[in-house]
Amino acid sequence: MNIAIFGGSFDPVHTAHVKIVKKALTKLDISRLIVVPTFVNPLKSNYHITPQKRYKLLLSVFSNIKQVDISDFEVSQKKSVYSLDTVRHLKKQYKAQKIYFIIGADNYEQLHLWNGIDELSSLVEFVVATRNGYNIPKELKILNVDVNISSTILRSKIDYKYIPPEIENDLKEILK
Repeated sequence: MNIAIFGGSFDPVHTAHVKIVKKALTKLDISRLIVVPTFVNPLKSNYHITPQKRYKLLLSVFSNIKQVDISDFEVSQKKSVYSLDTVRHLKKQYKAQKIYFIIGADNYEQLHLWNGIDELSSLVEFVVATRNGYNIPKELKILNVDVNISSTILRSKIDYKYIPPEIENDLKEILK
């Protein structure tokens, strides 16, 4: 089985995340796409929306796409989890032959900081989602999305046109 893993804080999940998932399902030879919200990103120190609420929001957003699973592996650890550990876990769980690991162009520039990057690189093929202002090496698989929004921007000023409609009311309740 071929799978793709799309991890992140999703704090909050937004329309660019949805576009990345939909594009990956059409462009990659995969049976399943696993979205993995972090408990807390190893390169960050906190979160705005609790991990459990972000997990539930992702379940709502992707509930109508049957090839997508939302994994609570990292959230259930209640601590920061390295991507390498998540990949090992999901490789075993899904008996994956091939694993694509989807990251945003902004994260690609930080890969050299990731724990166990050499082993991780041997286990997965990185797929980079484009973002305005970032250059991606041509030899990598690319998902052209170029939605000019980020969770960081949304945390500073929420703009609901970038929030999936399935969770708009839930997110308004959470952010009260």
